[in-house]
Amino acid sequence: MGKHILMKLPYEYNALEPVIDARTVEIHHDKHHQTYVDNLNKALEKYPDLLDKPIEEVLSDLASVPDETVTAVRNNGGGVYNHNIYWQTLTGDKQKQKFSGKIAEAIKRDFESFEKFKELLSDCAMKRFGSGWAWLVFDKVSGELEIYSTANQDSPISQKKIPLVAIDVWEHSYYLKYQNRRKDYVEAIFRIINWDIVNELYEKAV
Repeated sequence: MGKHILMKLPYEYNALEPVIDARTVEIHHDKHHQTYVDNLNKALEKYPDLLDKPIEEVLSDLASVPDETVTAVRNNGGGVYNHNIYWQTLTGDKQKQKFSGKIAEAIKRDFESFEKFKELLSDCAMKRFGSGWAWLVFDKVSGELEIYSTANQDSPISQKKIPLVAIDVWEHSYYLKYQNRRKDYVEAIFRIINWDIVNELYEKAV
């Protein structure tokens, strides 16, 4: 029987500075993300068949999760998966921050320009009341990109959408540096998006 493990960060704690400080990355990853992993394993410990499946597979079919544990799996499994996307689509490497590739073409096609895309995603992040996420996703049905938000740790993958860019707007993701200034955090995070990875995710999705 397998267990879910915390993904290793693809960079050092300080790699995202000055946009996200090292202490926030450390606490966010080592404490918050780890807690979701631990609680997901507890939620699935009676269900070895589900525990053996990749979390994206479980989240894609929540109807197959027993009623007594489905809420815990949605919350904690979402917390695991959403953070996996978040960490891997951020980078301090300036080469990887270059907006290019097929994803750039698709964003210009569906949102007119990078500036319009940024405006729409930022607005989505700011309007998410309380804790949650703002997303750029690929909708397999329409074949188009979409911007929307989810509450708490609900994940786009549970709604048959493929996440490409994730903005975590839970306060623990920005409060040490930005306090109540969510707008400043959202504005800054566009500087550290790993467009190389986002492009890979997009090419795999289409």
